[in-house]
Amino acid sequence: MAALRIGIIAGEASGDILGADLVKSIRARIPDAQFEGVGGPLMIEQGFHSLCEMDRLAVMGLVEPLKRLPELLRLRRLVKSHLLNWQPDVVIGIDSPDFNLNIEKFLRQRGIKTIHYVSPSVWAWRQGRIKTIAQAVDHMLTLFPFEEAFYQEHGVPVSCVGHPLADQIPMEDQQVAARAELDLSAAQQVVAILPGSRSGEVAQLMVPFLGAAEWLRRSHPGIEFLIPAANPERKAQILEIVASQSKDLPVRVILGRSRTVMAAADAVLMASGTTSLEALLLQRPMVVAYRFGKWSYKIISRMIKTPHFSLPNLLAQRALVPELRQDEVCPEVIGPLILEQLDNANHREALLVEFRAIHQGLARKASDRAAEVVLRLAGVAEVTDA
Repeated sequence: MAALRIGIIAGEASGDILGADLVKSIRARIPDAQFEGVGGPLMIEQGFHSLCEMDRLAVMGLVEPLKRLPELLRLRRLVKSHLLNWQPDVVIGIDSPDFNLNIEKFLRQRGIKTIHYVSPSVWAWRQGRIKTIAQAVDHMLTLFPFEEAFYQEHGVPVSCVGHPLADQIPMEDQQVAARAELDLSAAQQVVAILPGSRSGEVAQLMVPFLGAAEWLRRSHPGIEFLIPAANPERKAQILEIVASQSKDLPVRVILGRSRTVMAAADAVLMASGTTSLEALLLQRPMVVAYRFGKWSYKIISRMIKTPHFSLPNLLAQRALVPELRQDEVCPEVIGPLILEQLDNANHREALLVEFRAIHQGLARKASDRAAEVVLRLAGVAEVTDA
C-alpha cells in the first residue's frame, strides 16, 4: 500500500507551530506518512520537506504584498505544480488565507481533498470571502468556538479543535522558572516587548514601542526590558533600531525564547497576533497594538465588522485588555496603559481569573482532533469526528 501523502502550506511562525504539532500527531498514528509543501524549522524537525523558505510567504497588510507580488505569484505556481504532480491524499493550508485559499481551490477542482486550518477573520471583515472559502475547502478547522458558529451558519463543513497552545501551556504560573532561566531576580520589574515576527511589523512598531519604554523608565527607573526576536534577521533589525533610537535604554534582545520572556515578565507590550493568546495563557497582563502602512489601513479600516482585534478581547467578547491601532500607537498612550498593568494589583487579579477561564475552554487536545479530521478526509481510517 502506498504511503499516506499530506501536503501542508504554512506561511509564518504561528503556522509552523501548528503544522509541527499536526505532523507529530499524524505520525503517531501513521508513522510512514509523508509531508511536503511549505513549512518552517519546527515542521522540518518533524521530517517535513519544504519547497522554499517559509519566510518568503510572510507579508502583512494589503498594499505591502503588492511590492513582492511577482515573487509570491512565482511561489504559488511552484507549490501548485509540485502538489498537483505529487498527488497528496489531502492538502492543508495553515492560515495565510490570501496565499493558501487560491491553491486550495485550484487543487480541489482537480480532485484533491483540501482543509484550511485556522479560520481567516472572515467573521470580522471581508465577509464576502465565505463564498471563496466554500469553493476552496472540503473542511475548515477553527481554533475558537465563536468561529465555528459562523461557518455552520454558512453551510461550510467545520470542526472547532481548540488551540494547541492551550494544551501545551500549563495552567500554573511559570514566572519563577522563567526568571531563573533568564537570570532575573524575583524582585526585578520586567516588561516584555514583542514587535512581531515579520519585518514589516517590526518596522512599524519598534520605534513607538521603544519610545514607550523610555517613557516608563522615567517613572519607574528600575524597569528592565526584554525583546525576543523571532529569528536572526529580526534580531539584527531590532538591534539596528535600538542602536539608532535608544542607545541608553536597558534592553536585552534575545534570539527566540519568546514564551520564556513573556512568562518572566510582569507585563507585555506586543504586536497583535497569536502571541497575544500565548500571553493570555501565560497569565500576563498586556497591551496589544497594530499599525499598517497608511494606505493599507485606510482600506482595512472600512471593512472591519468587529469592535475588537486582539484575541483576548475576541474570546472574551469585550475589552479585556487594552488595544491600540495606528496613531494610538505612541509612547504617550502606551506608557500609562503599561503602568496600569504593572501597578494595579486588583486589576491584575481580576484579569487572571478571566484568563484562566478562557484557557480551560480552549484546551481540547487540538492537534489530535485536527489529525482525526485530516485522516478521515484522506480516507485512511474510520475515526471519531472532531
